[in-house]
Amino acid sequence: MRLFAGLRELAGARAVEIDLPEGATAGDVWPALALGDEPPGLLIAVNRSYAPRESALAAGDEVALIPPVSGGSFRLSEEPLSLDEVVREVASGDAGAIATFVGTTRAHSRGREVVRLEYEAYEGMAEAEMKRIAADLQERHSLLGVAIHHRVGVVEIGEKSVVIAVSSRHRVDALAACAEAIDTLKGSVPLWKKEIYVGGEEWIGQGS
Repeated sequence: MRLFAGLRELAGARAVEIDLPEGATAGDVWPALALGDEPPGLLIAVNRSYAPRESALAAGDEVALIPPVSGGSFRLSEEPLSLDEVVREVASGDAGAIATFVGTTRAHSRGREVVRLEYEAYEGMAEAEMKRIAADLQERHSLLGVAIHHRVGVVEIGEKSVVIAVSSRHRVDALAACAEAIDTLKGSVPLWKKEIYVGGEEWIGQGS
């Protein structure tokens, strides 16, 4: 079992081993830990992939409990994004730094003139993956808050496609985590974009 953030503190350990009876499922893990009521919004991953509660477990499986992350928001939006809004979501009287990233639609890409972008997401899983990224960053960088907003639908030239804000007590943590957040988001969140350019169009997958 791997535990993160507040769950790690509650259990007093980053990882624990538990024995479950044959036929146990992912949903049996939380009661077996005897840590009280299950927090709302808890996510479960088995062998580093998200898993529903009814997923069967086998000997040697690695199960991670991913708690909801407070102090941040992880969402998709068809409306224009606001940097001020994500900053407000991570603001704290204990923060000594708030680092931000804004991704915008550029007019030229790979030698072509771009007219606009169109984003599509696997809704539900995309927000959950943003939450997982934030939980991991908080664990490794002692952050106070993380907020990630991403556009879906049509995004015109010059408009924001993604905004990220990270708060921490020290600027080094905030800056490092903000850079990691956008790199990780590009590689793991199920989001795709279509580039509409003069004379054609092309779908670009994760990592774009």
